[in-house]
Formats: sequence, structure tokens, C-alpha cells
Amino acid sequence: MTDATAEPVHRTDPHDGKVHEKLNWLRAGVLGANDGIVSVAALVVGVAAATTDVAAILIAGIASVVAGAISMGLGEYVSVSSQRDTEHALIAKEKGELATMPEQELAELTAIYRAKGLSEETADRVARELTEHDALAAHLEAELHISETDVVNPWHAAWASAAAFLTGAVLPMLAILLPPPEWRIITTFVAVVIALAITGWLSAWIGGAPRTRAITRVVVGGALALVVTWIIGALLGGAV
Repeated sequence: MTDATAEPVHRTDPHDGKVHEKLNWLRAGVLGANDGIVSVAALVVGVAAATTDVAAILIAGIASVVAGAISMGLGEYVSVSSQRDTEHALIAKEKGELATMPEQELAELTAIYRAKGLSEETADRVARELTEHDALAAHLEAELHISETDVVNPWHAAWASAAAFLTGAVLPMLAILLPPPEWRIITTFVAVVIALAITGWLSAWIGGAPRTRAITRVVVGGALALVVTWIIGALLGGAV
């Protein structure tokens, strides 16, 4: 029998910054895979609506996969490189200020903790103890919310983004190439809708957002892209 007087177990929340960073990477991976699913599926469906030639569909699909993966990886590399350069500049600036004006920096750190609700005496004591332990780390965390030893890596971001795109692109490629011609488009539609529903659910779960709303947005947007490219492909195929 369960002890009714037992104290409830407190669930440990992910306060660790590393956990938050991993969740961001996971969310980015899900979004990258979603992009791979939609963009590649839309292109191959458009081509399949215009022609039943497997070679044409395959060439278009491969081109879309390669271009999309490179674009995603390059875009992420450029973006994260800019963030990394900014972080390095901020760290260098903070080092210079600590070397040339330590008293002013101590007063600034004290003011930060005072603004968080600590008393003047407690804020001063906390600031001094943190400064004695590691002044740079204390200021980077309190002022800028960054760490000297944990600067973002653009190569990691680039490879992760490209890999996520490739993972998502596999499904529409298989769905359009494996079935017989008369089943290609409908099979791809069904497979993509199911995949988008899963990625929508995952992104909502990771972010703690309402599942139904997230799934609806992703599925409707992806389905609309497929319908538009299918119509364009059918019109162009009929005109040729």
C-alpha cells in the first residue's frame, strides 16, 4: 500500500546551462530536419508532377539535398562565427577593464547583485568573494551571461545543421523514388505529413509549447508548400 503521508518527490529542473544549450541544439536539429523534409519534398513533388522520368526526379532531388545541406551548414557557420567573434571581443574588453579599473568593475558587479535583490552588504560580500575566486568568470557570467571556456563553435553548428537537413531529406527522396509512378506523389504527401507532425510534436515538447498548435502550423505549412509546387509542376508539365 502506498504511504499517503510520504512527501512528494521534487522533480529536478534543468537549471544547468549545459542542459539548456543541449535543448537549443536539439531544437535546432529538429528545425533543420523539418527544413530538409519540406524543401526537398516540395521540389521532387513539383518535378514528379511534371514528369514521370525517374532520372529527372533523382537529379533534381540530389541537387536539392546537396544545395540545401550546404546552404544550411554555411548559413549556420556564418551566423555562429559572428556570434563567436562578438563573444571573443566582449571577453577581451572585460579583461582590459579588469586590468585597468578593478575598483570600478567591483562596484559594477556589486551593483548587479544589488539589483537582483541582495542587500548592499551581501552584494558587496558576494562580489568580493567571486572576484577573489575568478574575477573574469564572475563578470562574464553576471554581465554578459557567457563563459570564457564555453564559446560557441561554428564548425559544430555547421555540421549539425547540415546533418539535420540531410536526415530530413532522406524521407521525401525515398517516398518519391520507391513507389510506382502513380503512387509517388500521394505516398510522398502522406509520408511528409506524418514526418512533419512528428517534428512539430518534438519541437513543441522541447520548448514546452502546446502540441496541437505546433503540429498544425508545421503540417499546414508543409502541405501548402507541396500543393503549390505540385500545381506548378503539373502546369509546366502540361505546357511542355
